[in-house]
Amino acid sequence: MKIIIAGAGDMGTHLAKMLSGNGHEITVVDVDSKALAEIDSLVDVVTVEGDTTQFSVLRKSGVRKCDLFIAVRSVENDNILSAVVAKQMGAKKAIARVDSSEYLEPNSKEVFIDMGIDYIFYPEHIAAREVINLLGHTSTTEYVEFSGGKLSLVAFRLELTSPLLGTKVIEESMDEDIDYRTVAIVRGSQTIIPQLDDHYEEGDMVYVIARNNATQRVVEQSGRNDVTIRNMMILGGSRIGVRIASELQNDINVKLVDYNADKAFRLAEFLDKTLIINEDGRDTEAMLEEDIAGMDAFVAVTGRSETNILAAMLAKRMGVKKVIAEVENINYISLAESIGVDTIINKKFITASNIFRFTMATDVQAVKCLTGSQSEVMEFIVKPNSPATKGAIKDIGFPEDAIIGGVVRGDRVFIAVDDTCINAYDRVVVFSMPESVMRVAEFFN
Repeated sequence: MKIIIAGAGDMGTHLAKMLSGNGHEITVVDVDSKALAEIDSLVDVVTVEGDTTQFSVLRKSGVRKCDLFIAVRSVENDNILSAVVAKQMGAKKAIARVDSSEYLEPNSKEVFIDMGIDYIFYPEHIAAREVINLLGHTSTTEYVEFSGGKLSLVAFRLELTSPLLGTKVIEESMDEDIDYRTVAIVRGSQTIIPQLDDHYEEGDMVYVIARNNATQRVVEQSGRNDVTIRNMMILGGSRIGVRIASELQNDINVKLVDYNADKAFRLAEFLDKTLIINEDGRDTEAMLEEDIAGMDAFVAVTGRSETNILAAMLAKRMGVKKVIAEVENINYISLAESIGVDTIINKKFITASNIFRFTMATDVQAVKCLTGSQSEVMEFIVKPNSPATKGAIKDIGFPEDAIIGGVVRGDRVFIAVDDTCINAYDRVVVFSMPESVMRVAEFFN
């Protein structure tokens, strides 16, 4: 697939790395020659210097033969205009990043479709929704629903009190009608696709596909209990922080901390039921005075990875039960996890999750790039006569570094095992390492 990425910033660079690794032909366009030189040194891509709102630059980038145009420049209007023009000039599909929730309204989406833009996404809005969802599942580090909630991916770290410690994966598969299955174990820096004789250790990050009636039992395996969130502190008056506060302030007690006095004053007018505090979240004494130790949840979303990690570390040390931090520097993610941050959110992974499905030939309903394991979980609709329908899972040559976790067949929902046979039009949820994603997709096409 020929893909053009408009924008060589952090997000554009991450997309180029991810998509080029799957065999696509990538062209990156930006006005910044230094940014292009840097991305060219990191990834095997074609770079074009110029403004993607200009016809001549789009022609030079090969837009007439483009299968997918992705606009992720820093300015919203540039993204919209670039995507519209690219589609009119021949791009088969055009996607644009926006910075306003107004554009996500159904009527607004129809306008963009009429303009030729196939999909718009607002990473900060999606990140806020993920945080709010996780606050309802405090024992988990990641929680993703598929097929309207019929199947869920649940991730949790094993505590010393977990009943799973020392047991083998095979022991959870002894029932004939199992309702959950471990699809991955992250131990240190290694992601393991578990075999039946693999066992669980303290500190493991465990990824499980579960039927909706089993998620609570799965969570209990972690050794932690869910906490009802009544008091929450948000660090950072960013778009993510403001969105979270505005959606939760009517239901729980919310404090929002920001070091910028002018911003804090403006936020106090907008968030009338949120307590706005003008302090530096890295100041231990100030945070103690604002009762960080009395919070049920702490969310650090300043936009600065280092600040978020330091503040999250303080919150964890003070005994806050659920700690979430935005970490945009991918190199810092393992550090944040090692100091006990419960959940990491990253806009690059969020963007990748929303774009990746457009690069596949098969019918992909959802893709989630998992922060903790840097892998993917996907929901496919199986096409007739596809390789997946040619026998039991154990006999079709499915990639070893991927695993089919669950199947939805009409009203029936079940967990897949080696003897499971996949039918046309089934919905299947698959966990896969990045290098096998395209091979996995071929099985359902």
